[in-house]
Amino acid sequence: MKVIAFKRTLQGTGASRRLRNSGQTPGIVYGGTEPAVSITLDHNALYHALKKEAFHASILDLEIDGKVEKVLLRDFQVHAFKQLVLHADFQRVDPNQKIHVKVPLHFINADISPVVKLSGGIISHVMTELEVACLPGQLPEFIAVDLATLEAGQSIHLSSVTLPEGVTAIAHGDNPTIATGTIPAGAAAASAETPAA
Repeated sequence: MKVIAFKRTLQGTGASRRLRNSGQTPGIVYGGTEPAVSITLDHNALYHALKKEAFHASILDLEIDGKVEKVLLRDFQVHAFKQLVLHADFQRVDPNQKIHVKVPLHFINADISPVVKLSGGIISHVMTELEVACLPGQLPEFIAVDLATLEAGQSIHLSSVTLPEGVTAIAHGDNPTIATGTIPAGAAAASAETPAA
């Protein structure tokens, strides 16, 4: 995904406010061997890009005045109530150095899992993203979690999730729970009464 930016020379609150009023968003690029660079981005292009999941979890081609760098979106600030992106931070990535990134989880086959199909239960997503370590070239846009075998009362743990090649999970705890299958109290009571009737 490509992002176009321009170098910013004016600093300070007043300069940033004038930029935002003219439809630009201030930002910064840091990391690597080069010094940090202050940049401006087109606000509308950035606003729409931030709505795309891939923009948050993939290596971006950031073009600054004709020179392209590989970067990751590290942070962004949004106005409390206006649809306005106030600032964006990008980090340069070295293709030979591992990066730590949070990658979204995509849950698949929920509709055919026994907990939903046979028990009328629900699946709770305990985690929606997973922190991983990998080389920039191996960074996945998302990680698929297959729910096809999830039964009522069971959980899917990190150990049963297949990670892409070269990607390792950075887990907090031994084997964290990713999703659980439960039957709501009302549904359980209704199914217990049915045989008696």
